Amino acid sequence: MLFISSCQSSAKDEKKTGVQGGNRPPAKVEAYIVTGKVLTHEIEMPGSLIPAEETELHPEVSGRVTGIYFKEGSNVSQGSVLVKLYDGDLQAQLSKLRVQLKVAQETMGRYEALLKINGVSQQEYETYKLSVNNIQADINIIQTSIARTQLRAPFSGKLGLRNISLGAYITPATTISTLRKENQLKLEFTVPEKYGSRMKIGNTVDFGIESNEKDYKAKIIATENNISEDTRSLKIRALVDKPDASLIAGSFVKVKIELGQNDAALMIPSQAVIPRARDKQVIVYRSGIASMETVTTGIRDSAMVEITSGLKAGDTVLITGLLTTKDGSKVSLSKINKP
Repeated sequence: MLFISSCQSSAKDEKKTGVQGGNRPPAKVEAYIVTGKVLTHEIEMPGSLIPAEETELHPEVSGRVTGIYFKEGSNVSQGSVLVKLYDGDLQAQLSKLRVQLKVAQETMGRYEALLKINGVSQQEYETYKLSVNNIQADINIIQTSIARTQLRAPFSGKLGLRNISLGAYITPATTISTLRKENQLKLEFTVPEKYGSRMKIGNTVDFGIESNEKDYKAKIIATENNISEDTRSLKIRALVDKPDASLIAGSFVKVKIELGQNDAALMIPSQAVIPRARDKQVIVYRSGIASMETVTTGIRDSAMVEITSGLKAGDTVLITGLLTTKDGSKVSLSKINKP
């Protein structure tokens, strides 16, 4: 009995040693079969709607406000007088110069008649003619100064809040109000540096807003002339096509940019990709053996990633057991996932 017990104990030890010595059964893992599928290359970037034209309204000269001819939030036409400053002193100078001009013109008329009968010299006539021209030039200067006491709308649009009152003394640094062009909007957004070369003037981009599910379009009209060093991105500006009342300047939008279509894109689950210090790898199943393969990734979405090199259609990649599976180890597939 002692002999039999000893033999059984020895057999158990040998079995245990065999298992620990590398005779483990293959690890069971799940896999995914790589299959080509149609993939539209599209990126989604945040953007903002901005007015096509917007400006702060400032007076050209300092002075006291004698007239305000607009209402807050109203629409105005280009050239409309919005604010008038005191110009009494300038009007007095203008009246004086007009009287001087009238007298000078009458005198020049008499000298012109005398010149025809040789009653005066040509030089005397030219002197009075120069005097008339000088007075006319002074009148033009005064009229320009008077015009600068009026603030006119530089373009048609909608006014903002009024920041002045009647009788206030204002300077060119005073912001009277803001004027915004409402019948046209622009879209401003940025794209990563690697997509900058694809942003051509005239290309169309799609965008949407949170308040509705409608798709809008905008045509690229300009790009920044350099890449931002802080974000490594390129600023793009586009003109919105047929804006409606639901589009408001300052709104946040999501811009969708199509970069082309691949009819045989290789997509695998994101968890199958193992990031390394210098590259990315996946584990490929080949006849029961795990093989580490270096790959290059492309476009990602919430669950899948595009493989641009390193795999081919029909390959089987592991999606579980990635941390414990080594290159060359035996594996057994417990489940095979297909697209």
